[in-house]
Amino acid sequence: MPISFNAKATAVTGSLALLGSAFLFTGSGGLASAAAGSAANPQPVHGRQWAGTWMAAVTHGNSFGSTNAGFNNQSVRLIVHTTVSGSGVRIKLSNEDGDQAVTVGHATVANPDASTATQSDIDAASLHQLTFGGQPSAVMNKGAELLSDPVDMAVGNEQDLVVTVYFPTPTGPTTFHGTSRQTNFVGATDLANDVGGTGFTITRTCCWFFLSGVDVLRHTNYGPVVVLGDSLGDADGSTLDAHTQWPAQLYSRLLAARGNDAPAVLNASLSGNRLNHEGTEPGAGDFPGFAQLGTNALARLDDDVFDQIGTRTVITDLGINDIWMSNDSAAAIIASLRQINQQLKEHGAVSLVATLAPYKGNGGPGVWTPEKDATRQAVNAYLRGSDEFDGVIDFDAVLRDPADPAQLRPAYDSGDHIHPNDLGNKAMADAISLQLLLKGPDSVS
Repeated sequence: MPISFNAKATAVTGSLALLGSAFLFTGSGGLASAAAGSAANPQPVHGRQWAGTWMAAVTHGNSFGSTNAGFNNQSVRLIVHTTVSGSGVRIKLSNEDGDQAVTVGHATVANPDASTATQSDIDAASLHQLTFGGQPSAVMNKGAELLSDPVDMAVGNEQDLVVTVYFPTPTGPTTFHGTSRQTNFVGATDLANDVGGTGFTITRTCCWFFLSGVDVLRHTNYGPVVVLGDSLGDADGSTLDAHTQWPAQLYSRLLAARGNDAPAVLNASLSGNRLNHEGTEPGAGDFPGFAQLGTNALARLDDDVFDQIGTRTVITDLGINDIWMSNDSAAAIIASLRQINQQLKEHGAVSLVATLAPYKGNGGPGVWTPEKDATRQAVNAYLRGSDEFDGVIDFDAVLRDPADPAQLRPAYDSGDHIHPNDLGNKAMADAISLQLLLKGPDSVS
């Protein structure tokens, strides 16, 4: 079977992939427009302002399990890993995909307790109460977001933050992100102020519930790099709690090159996401489809890309799931990638695209076939030869096995033959030129 499903954690893992590529400059038309446009080398925005440091693309809860049941008189303790630093913080909760209004009874933000190995423990001195319009509780309307009031709290680069939210009444199906690669926690009653994590008796290695963004207050903001991807961006094959997803490792490179002037890298990936299909649509290998795979990628642009503060650069890494799940044609995949590119440029963003990585050996009969691999190769050939995009990232060239280009290089294979391991994620991050990502006159390649 191409994937496994853990009903207890409502986590989908396995054959839910993204794209890939080493960085290639496109033909003179694409590069010239990027170099001449303000998005390719913009001036920084100065003055105290909000900037996204972390985000998660969110979806409706699945049709069964904990994301369908939701929470009632329960708290969730969620851990996120920041990118850019700031002198203040605010939290974004989302009920965008909920079926009813949801009451937030109490919420806090804190640093983890570095003196203990228990991830659910927090540093008491750093605990801050979250308010909403000055009140400690609030209602998220159906389909709406809820932004906390600003908190005077210093946040560092690449720092863990702990957000705890108490839901006093039934939430109904959650709005959530299903592949966190981060352990999170659930416990009974209001635990928002609990420093110790003993009350959090349920561990979830799958999900961030209702939490969709963290902003920080900064003096300089070049605008984020947004990764619009699938499970290769979610890094299904990476080590749990290690923050080794290639978008996280890409930010580490940017931070080393530019320090506090580096742009954030916001990961809008959704495992199993497709360009042309809904997450609930079934696929090859008896794959049933799940809500947590999200809507088609074009329908995600407004919420997951354009809604981020000052989006400057977008890396689109999608299409492989349309091949293995849905047997889409190369023409259908290319058409959607071109449409995404057009809309990104209409919004003034630098548009980078990734080639599709190999996956031979993944799944059962019909998941990988020579004909599907020919489709993948046709998409890649188009991308490498196109001058429409501002740049092409050739993840296929980075990840493929020289002895058999239809499969992953063994040293980069997490074991399922579609998702790279930590080393493979590093190779992906290292393959991306920083030239179009660094927002200043001294671009680094």
